[in-house]
Amino acid sequence: MPDGTLSLKVLDVFGQPVTERVDVFLKNQTLSDAPAFRDLDVSQTRSLTGLNVFPNGNYRIELDALSYHTVSRFVNIPPDGDGEVTITLPINPKKVLRITAPEFGDASVPKDAWDLLTRSDNVLNFEGKTGRALYDALDDIRKAGFLNLVAKANRTRFTDLTPARTVLSFIQKISELRGDRFFAAVDNAVRSATINSIHDDLFHEVSELLHTPPMGFVKDRSFKTLDHYGNLQLSFFKGPDGAESVDMDIDDAQGFDHIFQVVGNLFGGPTHPYNIHEILIASQELDPGYRVVLHETAGVAAA
Repeated sequence: MPDGTLSLKVLDVFGQPVTERVDVFLKNQTLSDAPAFRDLDVSQTRSLTGLNVFPNGNYRIELDALSYHTVSRFVNIPPDGDGEVTITLPINPKKVLRITAPEFGDASVPKDAWDLLTRSDNVLNFEGKTGRALYDALDDIRKAGFLNLVAKANRTRFTDLTPARTVLSFIQKISELRGDRFFAAVDNAVRSATINSIHDDLFHEVSELLHTPPMGFVKDRSFKTLDHYGNLQLSFFKGPDGAESVDMDIDDAQGFDHIFQVVGNLFGGPTHPYNIHEILIASQELDPGYRVVLHETAGVAAA
């Protein structure tokens, strides 16, 4: 009887144990061996026993939990029979009940973000609202998207300027806010700073064909940071009298699949802000400041 063991640790993007029960399926890649371990409590490290060892110890492991994306990867049980693996589960946006977000003015969010909302007095569908009133009026998807974007734009810094400035500091007024992006008027100097930053390997130029300019503006140029995952993209548009507008988003670029090895993750539209939340924390240690709530009755919040 096979006597190999796999020590399994299951975490969320914050490195905390997942508190939901998990179904674990293994499939040996050389033998007819497909053990399943259902309804596992993975709040602590679990040992999966009865597995084959090297040279027949190569398995595909798949984890399925109610509120998380299903993920899989390959693991190998070595000759001594003691294998181990740590798997991070990203939340499934469809299972999120709500978010808990910082209050307006909270110091955990860059001050430039609150100042930006205070200046933004004509946001589409929120006309006449600014500052706290605008922030409080945002639905969870828009609020999460805003917090993702300002966190990333505040992290992205032009160090060749004196003094150094963040991308966020150049944003003047938001004109439209969606879950995956916002459109805003910007200080014209940010375009020049972005182009110049190519030499510092901060941004590189990409196609602007998929970005539609606001009314009265025309396409200009588009740039993206060189992050492996969760790239900040700035698509500039030129308007009348030298006005400059930007479409700012965080591009997934299949990063979600690569980081977490999600099974069947086929995004057919805009990247969900909750997925971006998971990417920023897992790949960049950048916390946008909000939490998603998965279990209202239990009061359990996850990454």
